[in-house]
Amino acid sequence: MNNQNDIETLARTLYGEARGESRQGKIAVACVVLNRVRRHKMCGWRDIGGYKVATVAATCLKPFQFSCWNKNDPNRKKIINVTMDDKKFAECYEIAQGVCDGSIEDVVQGATHYYNPKACAQPNWAKGKTPCAHIGNHLFFNNID
Repeated sequence: MNNQNDIETLARTLYGEARGESRQGKIAVACVVLNRVRRHKMCGWRDIGGYKVATVAATCLKPFQFSCWNKNDPNRKKIINVTMDDKKFAECYEIAQGVCDGSIEDVVQGATHYYNPKACAQPNWAKGKTPCAHIGNHLFFNNID
């Protein structure tokens, strides 16, 4: 179930996590979010009519999943305040719509994790793992439990 809140939250997540990336890099990060939604172990849940439903927005906002939403992250204020007047955000929004409606396909082979080796040290979860894709500055992994 994708609604306007899912699209907007995904667009803001893309802006926070990948606004400096190419279009393909932004798509790759969006695909990771959708892949996490599909894996119930990693998704965020929302109560809809008494039922727990995995949603894009709940997955983006799940604590410590995407650092741009962490309370102490300097990106948080930027992603909350950005508007469609920002061309990079407008692109993120368009990508979020396409990924959510299925018109943009998964470009990261089911990857559920990524990191930017230029921005941070290798996370523990990536040690001994081989990336399935390298797009822009990010390495993507599809073999993380």
